[in-house]
Amino acid sequence: MTAKIRYTDEPIGSPRVVADFLPAPEELAFREDGVKITLALSRKSVAFFKREAAKHNTQYQRMIRRLLDAYADRYTQTTRPPSPGRVQAEGRPRGNRRLSRP
Repeated sequence: MTAKIRYTDEPIGSPRVVADFLPAPEELAFREDGVKITLALSRKSVAFFKREAAKHNTQYQRMIRRLLDAYADRYTQTTRPPSPGRVQAEGRPRGNRRLSRP
């Protein structure tokens, strides 16, 4: 169903100028230096990224790389908050060890 477009010489209303928000071509072509590593991931993680990459028509390795880059950026820009499992109350031993009572 291809309808032909008919152009007319009518006023188009009140157009407004929009600020340029697109990045420069140099920024789009920028590639960070990569380092090849060997990394063992769980089958569950790889299956997840492959499934999501297929949904979004991209490469699963690229998704993992972007995730790791975002994580690194997040924790290099701010001071690292304490992990929920690592908070230590005063007078308590570290970890799940309990003090034996006499």
